[in-house]
Amino acid sequence: MSIRVLLVDDHALARTGFRMVLDTEPDIEVVGEAADGRQAVHSAARLRPDVVLMDVRMPVLDGIAATREIVGVRAPRPPKVLILTTFDLDEYVYDSLAAGASGFLLKDVGPEQLTAGIRAVASGDALLAPSVTRRLIDQFVQTRPRQVRPPELDDLTPRELQVLRLVAQGLSNAEISGSLVVEETTVKTHVSRLLAKLDLRDRVQAVVLAYESGLVDGRGGE
Repeated sequence: MSIRVLLVDDHALARTGFRMVLDTEPDIEVVGEAADGRQAVHSAARLRPDVVLMDVRMPVLDGIAATREIVGVRAPRPPKVLILTTFDLDEYVYDSLAAGASGFLLKDVGPEQLTAGIRAVASGDALLAPSVTRRLIDQFVQTRPRQVRPPELDDLTPRELQVLRLVAQGLSNAEISGSLVVEETTVKTHVSRLLAKLDLRDRVQAVVLAYESGLVDGRGGE
């Protein structure tokens, strides 16, 4: 089945460019467009896309607030939000992830990276642009106040805690597999179980929780 995508950007030319790229992909269908965050919220509720490609800086309602509303809807499968930002250290990126976005990409990514990102987010993976992940953590996470350690963390097994720390460092399932010397399918099972125990939607939420609760620090350590 096709991945249903909603394009959200206040610049019509940007939306046209993204649509031209996505319309060439047989497994991706652009189901609508929105020029601001408020339109995005209404369109997401009406069109039920799988992925919302969301700009951050927009009139009426910005991308962060719109993301919070879209993913906060009580629905069996709320849309995944993929943030697009112009600057690789956009001050809003971390807030976007905390609001519930499943990842972000820079607007100057190539067509292959854009389509791969949409597919990754649609399949449930987190997506953080490799060029900015470490700086994002260093610059933003360390400046945010620590939250109370969620009691649900105590429900995780030692191995699940270990996997969570590696996820928080930005490692993929394949990289975690190599680090722990286990099968990648085993890693996927651990990730699925820890997300369920912590009542988290995806890996991005796991990263946010790990840093904000003090499970890992800004350098990825304990």
